[in-house]
Amino acid sequence: MPESPDIEEANPLLLESEDEYRSSLEYPPDTVDFDRNGDPENPLEWPGFYKWGVVALLSFMGFTVTFTCISLAPIAGHIVDDLNGSKGVKSATVMLVTIWELGEAVGPLFIAPLSEIFGRYRLYLTMNTMFIVTILFAALSPSTELLIVSRALTGISVACNVLSPAIIGDMFVPEQRGTALTVIMFTPLIGGTLGPITSGAILQALGWRAIIWISVVMASICQILFLTFFQETYKVQILRRRTARLSLEIGGLEKNKRPVVDLASLGHSIMRPAVVLLNSSVLAAILLFGSYMFSHFYIVSTTLPEILEDNYGLSPTETGLVFIANAIGTIISFIISKVLLDKIYLKLRTRSKGDGLPEYRLPLSIIGALTLPPAVILYGWCAEYRLPLCVLVFSMIWLRASVMLASSPLTAYIVDACGIYSASAMAGLISMRCLAGAFLPLSVSHLTERLGYGGGFSMLGGLGLVFALIPTMVFHYGAQWRQRSRYTASN
Repeated sequence: MPESPDIEEANPLLLESEDEYRSSLEYPPDTVDFDRNGDPENPLEWPGFYKWGVVALLSFMGFTVTFTCISLAPIAGHIVDDLNGSKGVKSATVMLVTIWELGEAVGPLFIAPLSEIFGRYRLYLTMNTMFIVTILFAALSPSTELLIVSRALTGISVACNVLSPAIIGDMFVPEQRGTALTVIMFTPLIGGTLGPITSGAILQALGWRAIIWISVVMASICQILFLTFFQETYKVQILRRRTARLSLEIGGLEKNKRPVVDLASLGHSIMRPAVVLLNSSVLAAILLFGSYMFSHFYIVSTTLPEILEDNYGLSPTETGLVFIANAIGTIISFIISKVLLDKIYLKLRTRSKGDGLPEYRLPLSIIGALTLPPAVILYGWCAEYRLPLCVLVFSMIWLRASVMLASSPLTAYIVDACGIYSASAMAGLISMRCLAGAFLPLSVSHLTERLGYGGGFSMLGGLGLVFALIPTMVFHYGAQWRQRSRYTASN
């Protein structure tokens, strides 16, 4: 009996259209695949309203995660003081904030490959349950040490950051994927903006534990909606179930039927994020660029309170309100990305006579990378010379919009380029950017201590110009560059 074809990492699961998907490679008769004439179990053929309902659910989960992460940052010192019964140690205050990122750098390395073994549904369900339990642990923690441990475990249990883009890739063909990915990229940032703005008021009215209980409620609502509406989207897992069902229905004659695609052992899957990264230089370059961009979120978050309170004399409440500038920059970049990301992709694909390449996602990323350095430099010199507050706020809006324009297309690029291994590739991106978010702000802090805000952020802006070369080079040469790795090579 002929064997089913081994899956090649370069073999794209996510094809250009449903018609192309249905008319793709014919498989031997002992394999199980979706019906090319229409199949209700094929996520690409699910009704549009259901797909966008899933996008809304994933966005709400992302909102909850970032709200839970960032809401404690402005009040971490108050929490440590309360738990210690006196003035808290500064290192404990910093650890309470940064330990989340270190935890989140570890979790995706296991979550993503395990989802490629057990499917998206099981991993999402398991990690969401762990997420709720660890938040409860945080809400009830009687000491700073236990609260720090709970925050680390909560960061590890975050599943939506790595699995949500992969789920979008499961359900949408490339020309429809950009808008959905933009939505799940931007809605979490709203939670990251509302968290710092509201936490101070909640602290004064109800205490810091009330903030964590709000996160428990939101996470529980997410879990209820997930159990009610979500179903498996991963092709491999769906076909495994179909294979098992056929074996039971047809009996021994067909017991050897197998899915058209299958994956390696659990051990290989756990190692896949590192393997994919180490074997694809173009992916490594994109991940390095994305990590640098992401670090600006924490660079601004860690420097802004000191700038506003020491240089501009604002109160903590007024400082929190200034964070609205981040939301404005996010909204601006969201509108630009929503309008242009898919249009640019389709236009470039048409120009190349229907050959849609992942690199066609990157023009907005190039624009964001080139507009970021002037915004960073302006932000630094505003702080150095205490320029009018409105100028500082303008630089924040400009900086956030540039970072988002540079970052948001990267998810679509990774999903398009890596196919069924997009979850593992996203795990690499998330781990690298979390480490950058945890440690690069410390380097900037040393720069500003030695050179001042103006000099320090000018050096950071100059570094940004160097990093802007990465998406530019990948856009022009990435199609050839990707062929050097079987994980990113085209058919």
